[in-house]
Amino acid sequence: MAVPAVETNIQNAKVIAELFRSACSRFPTGITITTTKGVNGKPHGIYAGSFISVSLHPPLILVWIYHKAEILRSLVLGECFGVNVLSEPQRDLSVHSSENRLDRFAGTSWHPGITGVPLLFGVPAVFECKTVNMIPAGDHMIIIGRVLHVVSAEHASLA
Repeated sequence: MAVPAVETNIQNAKVIAELFRSACSRFPTGITITTTKGVNGKPHGIYAGSFISVSLHPPLILVWIYHKAEILRSLVLGECFGVNVLSEPQRDLSVHSSENRLDRFAGTSWHPGITGVPLLFGVPAVFECKTVNMIPAGDHMIIIGRVLHVVSAEHASLA
């Protein structure tokens, strides 16, 4: 079945961005929270529906973060980060971490991973990574991490 053409006004970037976001939302992805420790030792976390595996040898993953997100400063300064794959019962945590607020970690239970990054309890999978590359891409920063530690559990992930 062919997708009907939708006319857009190329001059109106806001309309194009809204149409682009709407079209991209038709492709379901898992929901993750990327975490790191700030320079002050305080945990930071942000909702990220953008997470993919890149390589098995060496094990690499990729996340991308909005260039104005508060957590990005900590990710640039820090060496390690975590990717926590959320489960269906953690939907509220997903909403909480996606809100535009200064302390997205408020009220969130976590424990330090092997690398010291904050990790969430009860997640189906967690990846602890060392940053190996950061690439500016439009209004986001692509972050490639080498997986140093991974844990997987038998829970259905949130999509």
